[in-house]
Amino acid sequence: MKYAAFSLAKDPSKTRVGIVSADGNTVQELDLGVDVSEDGIVAILKSDLVGKLPKPVATHAFSDVRLLAPVPRPRRNIFCVGKNYHEHAKEFSNSGFDGSAKPGEDIPSHAIFFTKPPESVTGPNTDVIIPIAVSTCIDYEAELTIVIGKGGKGISEADAMKHVWGYTAINDVTARDWQQRHKQWFLGKSFDTFCPMGPWVVTADEVNAEDISVKCWVNGELRQNSNTKDLIFDIPNMIATISAGITLYPGDLIATGTPVGVGIGFKPPKYLVNGDVVVVEMGGIGKLENTFVAV
Repeated sequence: MKYAAFSLAKDPSKTRVGIVSADGNTVQELDLGVDVSEDGIVAILKSDLVGKLPKPVATHAFSDVRLLAPVPRPRRNIFCVGKNYHEHAKEFSNSGFDGSAKPGEDIPSHAIFFTKPPESVTGPNTDVIIPIAVSTCIDYEAELTIVIGKGGKGISEADAMKHVWGYTAINDVTARDWQQRHKQWFLGKSFDTFCPMGPWVVTADEVNAEDISVKCWVNGELRQNSNTKDLIFDIPNMIATISAGITLYPGDLIATGTPVGVGIGFKPPKYLVNGDVVVVEMGGIGKLENTFVAV
């Protein structure tokens, strides 16, 4: 099932949620009886967990719909994993921007985590702001993102996949100079609009997370073209690692890392500039497109 958060052209102030049809031509709106302006599809998730998914109350043509981030305002920071694809880990270590490893330690021995705040989230087909007074070293990172269903603490790797409700895509936009200067990743990855998310959430039963293509285009040029088969730390490991000491809740988001082909991997780096269009695609899930605007 594909679940989306959206508004209507004739009523843009109201956030709605619903089921995207298999052909992508319509969205069936679900009336959950609650304000979903912050939760988005998490409202559906919570109803699904208790077996009370409501029936559709209206059907809208996709041409009349404006997609929003599936979770417009996450309840807390998005968990993110860094250097989690073999070739990207080598690419990043050789870029001169990696302060997380000593020479010769390209592949991390344990998963590296950081977070992005709720304020960084934006939706499909929105502008991502390049704050030129703050940074012009802006990079893209296509990432498969997990949506946690049933929460828990101390989740074992053997049970971890039972806690995955669905998947979406994010672009982990990064100010590389801030990442390098501050020798940590939170600040440079957390600017407003630096977490485009979407286009919707696909439930876990519809995709094989061990074999999802991960692609990214910049102005039509294919920059990233990999597969989750190249992950260093798989999804069960990520969930087990976080939940060992932190309780996970329904709707928590975990971005699983980006593959080789980011802007700093080029010589010289290919940073994003005003007007660039970035498209992130996860196989079996969908495409997330955003335009970068210098302000």
